[in-house]
Amino acid sequence: MNSIKPIYMSAFALMVLAGCGATKQASITTPPVVEIAPAIIKKNAPVSENDLKRWSHLDLVKDTIPGMSVDKAYAELLKNKNGVKVIVGIVDSGVDIEHEDLQGKIWTNTKEIPGNGIDDDNNGFIDDVHGWNFLGDAVNENLELTRIVKKGDDGSAQYKNALAMYNEKYEKALEDKQQVDFLLEVHSTVKKALNKDNYKLEDLSAITSTDPKVTRSKMIMTQIFTNAGATFNPEVDFEEYREQVYDQLNFNLNKEFDGRKIVGDNPEDIKDTRYGNNNVIGPVKEKALHGTHVAGIVAQLRHNNLGGDGVANNVEIMAVRAVPDGDEYDKDIALAIRYAVDNGAKVINGSFGKSFSPHKQWVYDAIKYAAKKDVLIVHAAGNDGYNIDIEKNINYPNDSEDNIKEFADNLITIGAINKVYGEKVIAGFSNFGKINVDVFAPGEEIYATVPNNKYKYLQGTSMAAPNAAGVAALIRSYYPKLTAPQVKHILMNSGVLLPAMVILGENPNPEEKPVAVSSTESSKTGRMVNAYNALLMAEKMSKK
Repeated sequence: MNSIKPIYMSAFALMVLAGCGATKQASITTPPVVEIAPAIIKKNAPVSENDLKRWSHLDLVKDTIPGMSVDKAYAELLKNKNGVKVIVGIVDSGVDIEHEDLQGKIWTNTKEIPGNGIDDDNNGFIDDVHGWNFLGDAVNENLELTRIVKKGDDGSAQYKNALAMYNEKYEKALEDKQQVDFLLEVHSTVKKALNKDNYKLEDLSAITSTDPKVTRSKMIMTQIFTNAGATFNPEVDFEEYREQVYDQLNFNLNKEFDGRKIVGDNPEDIKDTRYGNNNVIGPVKEKALHGTHVAGIVAQLRHNNLGGDGVANNVEIMAVRAVPDGDEYDKDIALAIRYAVDNGAKVINGSFGKSFSPHKQWVYDAIKYAAKKDVLIVHAAGNDGYNIDIEKNINYPNDSEDNIKEFADNLITIGAINKVYGEKVIAGFSNFGKINVDVFAPGEEIYATVPNNKYKYLQGTSMAAPNAAGVAALIRSYYPKLTAPQVKHILMNSGVLLPAMVILGENPNPEEKPVAVSSTESSKTGRMVNAYNALLMAEKMSKK
């Protein structure tokens, strides 16, 4: 999960201190798509707070924001229409199924009698009323590369590559620790000068001290506020950045730490399946933040004056906890996919990923199993700003054993865009690749549910994937006869075109102007998911 974590601080902190071939394909009709010419887009206007909370639902032409035209789809295409219920499996860190804005949207296994300690439906999972927790009481974990290094040198190229990456990440984590400690000291100085914990950019003007430390701290915080955007909260965001960095050193990269012991299974044995429990939130509710946010993007209640709005109305969320604070195990992901498939999910969202996958065949087999059962898997491309067509940058799980030819046609990989249409529309943290990224969706500053009836802006391809999964669920609800491959290719081919030239990845030299390239280099389609166009195409395809 490390490369898929939502992006908190690092992007703007670094900026401030310097100056996140296929098998048989479905038949595709000519997309009834309105292509966007830059000339017809009005000048980008400032985004209001209300629009920011749901910008991914807006329309590029009407609102000047490259959302997915979800509001337009409901108003013009789905009005007075009834869809069927679609189960969306959220394979993630856990979901706060008690959240106020997810009520009525949580899947219930009606074949199971709650709390009787009996496997009533004989599916191998006792009291799995709302899903299953394959991590039990585990929370923190190593990265996969740490686990490989811990096992010792076996002479393999995998060990050599893992060791090199481990050393690089460890050095980077130490640098990040220095950086976050410095930022926390700056923040503490400003708090003392203002005599309050929470402050905004305009508050800084009240600082008139001649103390050089205070003056410097004021200047740094002014620059951070200016670059970080309207949703920046130093008290919250600095703490999240600190936690992310310290977790890297204490757990993710700590070779002495064993996060799996508490689970009690053998993660090297795919046949050892009797483990975990039915607590889909997890042992620490706050640690279900990622999965709860992902679930909310898909399914939070629409137009109820709470939080943001979910993309899909006729959905139930099946919570499958399999992603720790660290890298997921191949075994857990393979079994989680199979669990979701066997219990009725038609769409599975996977906002997780890692650089090494020792038992990738287990996951490949699970993806193929999902394909046989007509289940679409929507996967996040990753947050490293890398070209994942390059072998050393592969983001697992993927759907190709050679990183070129797909072995199944039911997995779609989603990159992230931001809310400003233009050559910088692709989020700098988003991975890309004209072979292995299929299409892009909104993934920056996405407002959705987090535990304990709270809401939060997060960003990452983790947020782009459930936006796309929500559109997939809409299609499967209103056009249930369309197959998973057909839905995949509708999402890809009905999307709005990216600008002709785009900037890909993080700019390694902030002082130099980044170089724009053809948007055909960004992904297989060079498009952004659009719900309105997708439903138009689904309607046309369903009549054939």
